[in-house]
Amino acid sequence: MTSEVVENEFEFYSKAEKYWKDVPATVDGMLGGYGHISSIDINSSRKFLQKFLRDGPNRTGTTCALDCGAGIGRITKRLLLPLFKTVDMVDVTEDFLTKARSYLGEEGRRVRNYFCCGLQDFSPEPNSYDVIWIQWVIGHLTDNHLSDFLKRCRAGLRPNGIVVIKDNMAQEGVIMDDVDSSVCRDLDVVRKIIRRAGLHLLAEERQENFPDEIYHVYTFAMR
Repeated sequence: MTSEVVENEFEFYSKAEKYWKDVPATVDGMLGGYGHISSIDINSSRKFLQKFLRDGPNRTGTTCALDCGAGIGRITKRLLLPLFKTVDMVDVTEDFLTKARSYLGEEGRRVRNYFCCGLQDFSPEPNSYDVIWIQWVIGHLTDNHLSDFLKRCRAGLRPNGIVVIKDNMAQEGVIMDDVDSSVCRDLDVVRKIIRRAGLHLLAEERQENFPDEIYHVYTFAMR
């Protein structure tokens, strides 16, 4: 990320942490007031993911998934727990992970670990995950930290495992959001970072049926 976009790395991360500490621990809070799109989002993600979970010699396993930037566990509850035996969650906000324990209900017993950590400092355990799901959080990492995190994710995959990014994409270049201290990159910038991390794109898909006024959202699968 160019220095004119993120001038002070420490401030970039600390402002984001402060922002999320003030966000309600609800689905609407996690989605910035767009809680009504949650089902559309989950249904599309499920279809995208199931392509890799179908039978075949290179089928992705269903033993364990990692939810990155998990918040209160919206994706863990509705997408990952129904498909995987166990799930780990990682988020920078302790209050969200505390809320997750009640929000997830009985199925939450299959969440093995709640890691409270920023992704720039988090290392998935090597050879541990069939799917590492990273949604609406890459904007909180600098380019270098995102590339390094994706390298660590690659090492965290089990055989035939995949890393999935689902996030907002800018029309062109990189846009800074001072409110939540995040950036929104365009498709070319994200693809370059993925390549830099040594990952290969397996699939790329634009989310349909989201409100016109929000950023375009894309999903990438890679290994």
